[in-house]
Amino acid sequence: MISVIFTTYNSIDWLEKVLWGFHHQTDKNFEIIIADDGSEEDTRIAIESFAQHSHLDIQHVWQPDDGFQKCKIMNKALKKATGDYLVFTDGDCIPRKDFVAVHREHAEPGFYLSGGYFKLPMTISEQITPSDIASGNAFDASWLLANGLKRTHKLSKLTAQGFKAKLMNSITPTRRTWNGHNASGRKADLVAVNGFDERMQYGGQDCELGYRLRHNGIKAKQIRYSAICVHLDHARGYVNEEMLANSRRIKKATLGQRLRFTEFGLNQH
Repeated sequence: MISVIFTTYNSIDWLEKVLWGFHHQTDKNFEIIIADDGSEEDTRIAIESFAQHSHLDIQHVWQPDDGFQKCKIMNKALKKATGDYLVFTDGDCIPRKDFVAVHREHAEPGFYLSGGYFKLPMTISEQITPSDIASGNAFDASWLLANGLKRTHKLSKLTAQGFKAKLMNSITPTRRTWNGHNASGRKADLVAVNGFDERMQYGGQDCELGYRLRHNGIKAKQIRYSAICVHLDHARGYVNEEMLANSRRIKKATLGQRLRFTEFGLNQH
C-alpha cells in the first residue's frame, strides 16, 4: 500500500488541481494524506466536497496556524499513513497520470527516489482546468507552448519517454536529493531517522531528511525524467532570512557530523 503525502495552506484552487491529478492516476492503490499547516475552515469544506466526487481515499491532517511549520505537519501526516511506502509531493504540484505508478515501479529496498518538477508561470497555472488535467494537456509540451510557455531545454522533462527518460535520469548532473515536491521511500526508513527535523522551517528541510537517510545507509535513485509533476506558481511571503539561516545551520551540522537521527522529529508526537 502506498500513502501519498502533501502539504497545503490556504490555497484551495491549487489544492483542487492537485487532487484532480491524483484522481486520474492509472495506479489507484493508494491513499492521500493532506498535511494542512493551518488553513482556514474553507479548505476543510473544499476537501470534503471534492471527496464526494472522487474515489480517492483522503485523510485531512490539520494543525493550528503557527507560521510556516511544514516539518511538524509532515511528521503528523507521516504517523497517520497506513502505507508501508510513502510518496511525498506538494499541494502546488499536479502529478501526471502515471506519477504513482512510476514511484511504485522504481521503489527498491535500500533506496529512496528523487524526482523533480516542471515549473509553470502564473498565467498557465491559473489557466489549467480539471479537463486539462484529465486529458493530459497540462503535461503536454505542445499545449503549454501554445498557451504562452517559453521554450527552454527544461521541456525535456515533459517529453522524455522510455529509454530516453532512463538515459536522462542516469546522466543528469542534478543531485539525487530528497525533494519535498517529488520523493518517496519506505516508511520504516523514515521512521528510523525520526522523520523531519521540526526545528527547521523553510530552507532545505527536505534535503536535510535525505542527508540523514543516506547517512543511515539508504541510497538515492534519480527519477526526475520519469515521475512527472508540474509546479503551479505562487508567492513565498512566509520566507525570511532568520528562517533560512536557522535551516542552513541545522543542515551544516547534519552533514558535518554525518547525523542519522534527529531528536526533534516523530518522537515528539
